[in-house]
Amino acid sequence: MTAPLKPAKRSELRAQAHKLNPVVLIGDKGLTEEVLAEIDRALKAHELIKVRASTDDRDARNVWMESICEKLEAHPVQQIGKVLVVYRENPGKKPEKKPQPAPTRTSRPRSRTPSPRPASEPRRRRRSTSR
Repeated sequence: MTAPLKPAKRSELRAQAHKLNPVVLIGDKGLTEEVLAEIDRALKAHELIKVRASTDDRDARNVWMESICEKLEAHPVQQIGKVLVVYRENPGKKPEKKPQPAPTRTSRPRSRTPSPRPASEPRRRRRSTSR
């Protein structure tokens, strides 16, 4: 098993998972080998996924989360109701480059004097509607 996630990383993953939709559904038959294979494929493709469990049994969902993480060497990120959030780092995937800030223009200094604004018409008062 891999080392557990640090709290800062877990928090970052929870924030990323917020906008995701569940990609795998655990149906009435429970956590079958086919469902585990589908979760494995989804983790290879996305690293961070949501799984929806169809059962109302909280203990079963907890067991499924532990089983998924143990069998697939993944990390549990979050469990809210029937939705399980699972993360597994993909070693073959290149790390994302953070976007660089846009370069600032240094070709010509800006003037400190404000540009003249066009003259506007005087503001009109609204009629009062109460009598």
